[in-house]
Amino acid sequence: MSDDALAAAPTANVFEAAGGEPVFRELVGRFYARVAKDPVLRAVYPDEDLSGATERLTLFLIQYWGGPGTYSQQRGHPRLRMRHQPFAIGRRERDVWLGHMTAAVDSLDLTAGVKKALLDYFDAASTAMINVGGNDGRQAPD
Repeated sequence: MSDDALAAAPTANVFEAAGGEPVFRELVGRFYARVAKDPVLRAVYPDEDLSGATERLTLFLIQYWGGPGTYSQQRGHPRLRMRHQPFAIGRRERDVWLGHMTAAVDSLDLTAGVKKALLDYFDAASTAMINVGGNDGRQAPD
């Protein structure tokens, strides 16, 4: 599939074009290997063992990009903002998270179209998770 066709295609084709489940498992594994060593993000992940978070993100991304719906079968609707509300996520946490995810995406052998689709999504989704200090990371005026 060409990158132009991919850009106009539904997310189901991103799952297939990326290489399916093995690629998403590798992506998330590489991401969490970086998270495990990052003091900014470790504060956001309460469990010392990141295997649960790794599996949840893997299943979510597989489903989001058109793979099997295992995430929803196990956990219900994703409700990303609600699920992230208990954790203080500001601009700094978002930027560090996105940096590690971008590095993980860049480490894989993906077509330019797949890479762009993933990175555009991660940029928008990580911004939407900011729940302290507003989208610009500053406290709102009183």
